[in-house]
Amino acid sequence: MSYFALATIEIVLLGLLSGVAGTLIVIRRRSFFAVALSHATFPGGVAFAVLGWNLLLGQALFAVALVLIMTLLSRIPGQGRQVTSGVVLSFGFALGTLLAGLNPGLGVPVEALLVGSPLGVDLGDIAATAAVLVVALVAVSLTGRKILFHTFDPVGYAAAGFRTWPVELAVTGIIAASTVVAMPAVGAILGVAILIGPAATARLVAPQLSWIPPIAAVVGVGSGVVGLWISRDFNVAAGGAIGLVVALVFVMTLLARALVTRFRRG
Repeated sequence: MSYFALATIEIVLLGLLSGVAGTLIVIRRRSFFAVALSHATFPGGVAFAVLGWNLLLGQALFAVALVLIMTLLSRIPGQGRQVTSGVVLSFGFALGTLLAGLNPGLGVPVEALLVGSPLGVDLGDIAATAAVLVVALVAVSLTGRKILFHTFDPVGYAAAGFRTWPVELAVTGIIAASTVVAMPAVGAILGVAILIGPAATARLVAPQLSWIPPIAAVVGVGSGVVGLWISRDFNVAAGGAIGLVVALVFVMTLLARALVTRFRRG
């Protein structure tokens, strides 16, 4: 199978994953958390590159550690999720930069960890993304109603006698796993672009909540494939092209929605 075919499969899977993980990120307002997590797992990749081990495994293990750290920090009185996410983001990215600076002879370029390369993914990366997609779909199918209940009525959820931690665990696990498997294709910096962007676009046009996941998946797949084709035809960075297409689709949708609203009022 050609490298372009592998890249296309990976991008399609990530686009589908945006319909699940991206929707959770958007409706639960976890965008900054996802960005912080993707940036902060950078040192995990650098450390495993130094050791000659699997980069994705290093980023995944570091993601688990960072989620635990964020959970502990969020329990400190007066500290919210945004504060703890910012602290962890700064710590992780600074540590990754330091490790990269101390090991200039890395076998993997630091740029590959930061911006990724869909054209460099292999069957292992695709298998990991597919596995996360399947697990995320199963988890949402089992806990979806409770997630929605807790998202839009946390007080009522607690009053009904439900525990919060299973929902938090499911949501955090899906977001963290999705963020990690997106890194080989689009890197630590652009890793959340293909997850958050399509879901944010879908929320602008979805007539009701249940429409967000399928619309996000369509936008994610379409934007990813278009960005990939642009990168090949114009010889530009694939991760950057995909990120720009996702952002452009969101901006165009936002402008179109504003024009339609203004036309109806006028």
